[in-house]
Amino acid sequence: MEMNRNIVLVGLMGSGKSTVGQALSAKLGWTYVDTDSEIVRSQGMSISDMFAKLGEEAFRKAESEIIGNVLKRSEQVVSTGGGAVLLELNRLAMKENGFVVALFASVETIIERVKGDQSRPLLQGHLEERVKHIAKSREHAYDFADLKVDTDGLPVDRIVEIICSRIGNA
Repeated sequence: MEMNRNIVLVGLMGSGKSTVGQALSAKLGWTYVDTDSEIVRSQGMSISDMFAKLGEEAFRKAESEIIGNVLKRSEQVVSTGGGAVLLELNRLAMKENGFVVALFASVETIIERVKGDQSRPLLQGHLEERVKHIAKSREHAYDFADLKVDTDGLPVDRIVEIICSRIGNA
């Protein structure tokens, strides 16, 4: 991998993108960017408020703009929102400007990690039902990734080692 590119983390909410992204960026000495945080900053409102006031389509449009802008830079570890892979435009930008790592976790693990988080608009309602539905509907959404890592039962430093060994920075 060209080491001036980015590493882009994709996966369902709760798969470990933020935690792994921060640890990976620290190890590499790269900038850490969370696209959801960038959207909140650019829009001046929470993601939940965006969904409620503007709708998911407006959120996805803002998300695509942020992803496109962020990926113009390099030497970043970029954590994306769980649904960022739904649009081909985003997948193409990720592949063109980075090494894409898909993080996976079991439905049970995801539920355990996100159960107290009220900031996730797609999880309102019956949590287990919603997570299972989202996981099933996105079953193949991450197939384009360069590397897939199952995070279940793995400590963060081991996940970082796996990614670093794959990019030639062990």
